[in-house]
Amino acid sequence: MHNPSATLLIIDDDEVVRASLAAYLEDSGFRVLQAGTALQGLEIFEQDEPDLVICDLRMPQIDGLELIRRMGEQRAETPVIVVSGAGVMSDAVEALRLGAADYLIKPLEDLAVLEHSVRRALDRSRLRFENRRYREKLEAANRELQASLNLLQEDQNAGRQVQMNMLPETPWEVDGFCFAHKIIPSLYLSGDFVDYFRVDERRVGFYLADVSGHGASSAFVTVLLKFMTTRLLYEYRRVSSFKPSDVLAHINRGLINCKLGKHVTMLGGVIDEEAGRLTYCIGGHLPLPILYRDGEASYLEGRGLPVGLFKEATYENYELPLPESFSLTLMSDGILDLLPGGTLKEKEAALPQVVKSARGSLDGLRQVLGLAELGEMPDDIALLVLSRNLG
Repeated sequence: MHNPSATLLIIDDDEVVRASLAAYLEDSGFRVLQAGTALQGLEIFEQDEPDLVICDLRMPQIDGLELIRRMGEQRAETPVIVVSGAGVMSDAVEALRLGAADYLIKPLEDLAVLEHSVRRALDRSRLRFENRRYREKLEAANRELQASLNLLQEDQNAGRQVQMNMLPETPWEVDGFCFAHKIIPSLYLSGDFVDYFRVDERRVGFYLADVSGHGASSAFVTVLLKFMTTRLLYEYRRVSSFKPSDVLAHINRGLINCKLGKHVTMLGGVIDEEAGRLTYCIGGHLPLPILYRDGEASYLEGRGLPVGLFKEATYENYELPLPESFSLTLMSDGILDLLPGGTLKEKEAALPQVVKSARGSLDGLRQVLGLAELGEMPDDIALLVLSRNLG
């Protein structure tokens, strides 16, 4: 365990004792320096920086206790072994208090005792040095980690601000229809997203999307969704066609081509105000939309593949005549974590009753589901409620 090439410094005014100790320790593989006075020893200690010091207590000019104190002020990590003939208990206690590693009493009948003390002190010194080095490395790593966390927090703040700016205003009213949404991220950023917008003078479009995974990577896909739908809206305005199935097919191709390793479940719809009809499309999304009318709530029909997984995926449009008074609630599957029931089927069966209890409104859902008191959630939660003359 010890270092055989360690340098030792022996400080003793007794030349015979000093030479005897030096010879034995050199034979044991150590490099040994010698000093006959404390002042000479301090000079060598400062210049050669030995790994360990062996010193007497009773020396002229400066005694051993003062010597230990001065060496401790210069390099406290260097172990000191006292070898003294005084044998005074108070001196031993003071030497150990000042940091001496051991206290041996002359005459040493067996120098192996000294060698054992030297090796043990060097091993302890080496362990202290390694512990200090590891601690310094750990502190440096902690500082780097904290700096990275601060940078990550700044990035998260910027990302959250971007995401919040992309969301539409809530509530938003257009020609008698009211849109309102609520998004609760499980982390700082959300992989759930909603949007609604005017397509043209007689049509309004909307969608709810749930990106696979969580956190920043999923939140980035919501930015991509916003970009793709905005660009598609611009292109389709020129040809007066904006079918939900075309939108989902376009996003499906875009996500596959981007090779992000992400897919989306989503619901998209277009309201034709003149015809009073809703055309909607399902992209692998559960739970299905829930229609609330005349005090009752029920799921809409529909099915389809997730968006961004299959190149050959096709999407089907469904149509629904809109009642004069109704609400349509779209939810991400994170909402199911709030419902009673041991199975997914039981939770889905309970959801229409929840919407009924909330009377089809977003405020009602907030109260029934206790959204204001939610703690940490395993999944993002998104709600989008479309209503007309709800009362």
